[in-house]
Amino acid sequence: MAVRVSEADFDVSEEMARLTGDDTGIGGVSIFVGKVRGEAGAEKLVSMTLEHYPGMTEAELERIEAEAHRRFNLSASLIIHRVGEFKPGDNIVLVITCSPHRGDAFGATAFLMDYLKTCAPFWKKETLVSGTTRWVEARESDDEAAAAWVSIGK
Repeated sequence: MAVRVSEADFDVSEEMARLTGDDTGIGGVSIFVGKVRGEAGAEKLVSMTLEHYPGMTEAELERIEAEAHRRFNLSASLIIHRVGEFKPGDNIVLVITCSPHRGDAFGATAFLMDYLKTCAPFWKKETLVSGTTRWVEARESDDEAAAAWVSIGK
């Protein structure tokens, strides 16, 4: 298990190689990369700033990751979440899960992303082409996706 919160970008191939190493028991690797979109609703996005509360954020990510290991048969996992100011197209988040079988890897990745979107203490502020800045509100669809996992305990 590994969690990192960082301003630095990541290289997906390097992170996967480091995580899997020479573990021949891994039969499935699931990777999700979140990127900054160029639009925020009907407006063009200039940048997005992600803030966090150091210490508290890492602890929550570790808690979520441990829960994924409890629910799914995982050999390894990695969560990298970036903070700072980003432009459209920049990487924001990387989730990699490894398992003997693909189903657990896929399920764990979906679980982790649903919880990252709703439970992880990050705050997002958008800067639009119009010069407007606004804090991003939680979406009901994200809450619904995370809530669905409550009944899918393992």
